[in-house]
Amino acid sequence: MGNNLPSNSEAVDMFKRNNIRRIRMYDVNPNALNALRGSNIELILDIPNHKIDGIANNPMEATKWVRDNVESYNDVTFKYISVGNELKPRDLVGKETILIQAMQNIDKALSDARLSNIKVSTTTYMGAFTERILRRTGDSMLHFLAEKQSPLLVNIYTYFGYIQNPKDIPLEFALFKPTKGFIDDNNKLPYQNLFDANLDSVYAALEKSRGGSLEVVVSESGWPTQGGLEANVPNAEAYINNLIQHVKNGSPKRPGNL
Repeated sequence: MGNNLPSNSEAVDMFKRNNIRRIRMYDVNPNALNALRGSNIELILDIPNHKIDGIANNPMEATKWVRDNVESYNDVTFKYISVGNELKPRDLVGKETILIQAMQNIDKALSDARLSNIKVSTTTYMGAFTERILRRTGDSMLHFLAEKQSPLLVNIYTYFGYIQNPKDIPLEFALFKPTKGFIDDNNKLPYQNLFDANLDSVYAALEKSRGGSLEVVVSESGWPTQGGLEANVPNAEAYINNLIQHVKNGSPKRPGNL
């Protein structure tokens, strides 16, 4: 935890001054939610992994969660409810339906509260697609997202791809800096940075899993400032500033704002 942090109201004022219009909270924080009242800042609010079982197994738990944490803040702009964050395939062994049941229960509770404009999803990560988490959740989750017109939330960190293969992945490619890039052998599209290559690999995986119509929302990204190869403040600053400019363009596979 950091120290000398701004108060919740000071943080919201900072968001407004810097035109930050979307944020994410990883659990319910009443003080932070109160500070967001009337701000029109769009919020992704997470349901932590350890609460998923209870909500999946008891619809009344979902109703109570929505009543206490969403309905009670009717002047907060909730954009998405993320049921879980980066669940690993091993977390779903033997209980593959838990995640979709929890998502369905939260969606039903929102609908009953006349809050169907708030979309329900889950947040996954790049490694999930190589670990085949989609096989754990099955077609049911993708069908749910498509039916509800909800996006799949994905955390993308080019840093991890870079440190796993620094010999073949130039640092500049991971930081959005000018490079010669490459042409993808499969889709024949040009890639000038690792972020786009990561994002479009998610779209490609979804297409193979009959989820090609889904939108992908990048729910988390960044670069570390210490603790590893090329983890420092200048690289983190370069990554964030370049990312902010880049997201206006979309990816080669899905042009447009991210």
